[in-house]
Amino acid sequence: MNSPFRVAVINDEISQDFGRACEVASQEFGMEWIELRGMWNKNLLKLDAKEIEEARRILEKYHLRVTDIASPLFKVDWPGAPQSKFSPKHDQFNADFTFEQQDEVLERSIELAKAFHTDRARFFDFWRLDDQAPYRAAMNEKLRNAAEKAAKKDVILVLENEAACNTATAAEAAKVLSAVPSPNLMLNWDPGNAAERDEKPYPDGYNLLPKDRIGHCHCKDAVKKPDGKSYEWAAMGRGIIDWVGQFKALKRNGYHFAVSLETHWRGGGTPEESTRQSWAGMKKELQEAGAI
Repeated sequence: MNSPFRVAVINDEISQDFGRACEVASQEFGMEWIELRGMWNKNLLKLDAKEIEEARRILEKYHLRVTDIASPLFKVDWPGAPQSKFSPKHDQFNADFTFEQQDEVLERSIELAKAFHTDRARFFDFWRLDDQAPYRAAMNEKLRNAAEKAAKKDVILVLENEAACNTATAAEAAKVLSAVPSPNLMLNWDPGNAAERDEKPYPDGYNLLPKDRIGHCHCKDAVKKPDGKSYEWAAMGRGIIDWVGQFKALKRNGYHFAVSLETHWRGGGTPEESTRQSWAGMKKELQEAGAI
């Protein structure tokens, strides 16, 4: 697949069976890259040495390289603040780590990045508060410290803008990137998540971002629900996001890291079929953008 980007998919959006996910990504989708989040009904961070070795064997079999470790780092409540209404009652993606465990989560994410021969790990900045202002400086300091630890191991942390976390939009991401200028802290730009917060991700949101700080990109689409207020996920190419324009802009600005399909939409009946349909839409948009 000839592209200026590392065209990828998050493995567990296809299947919890890692071998099957890699087979589909490589043999059917024609990808050379994959993003790792969870497998065999375990969060990636909880894999044992034997499972890591098996995952590496499967990656080698299908000639796949890893874009990043999709870590749940800092997807927790900020201590001392009111509990976020977004704080989940159950774990997400088989991750149930506490704030006190976050240093371990960071260390483990760095270890896994090394084990899977990638230089980056995705992370967040805590469940969203109604008013983050009193805590923002301390949060930024925590992000800065994490980036410093990652730098010692030549790993880059990519902060995902996530609707349920304190950095949800491009506008908020631009502020954090300005406050934490570390080269080892970059943005995982997620236009779908920004749309969920009523930001027009492209061109409006994207125009606010420092282009040299975008280190990863998640691809999913969204539509407005009939109530006109909230959103739901859609297959790529069937939603409101101008992905053709976004891909063109990324190419024009010299971006060459991952564009990773994070399906989320489940209209195809199964995760695999939904991802297959969403990939068909994404491939068409990449082609229209001259990026594949």
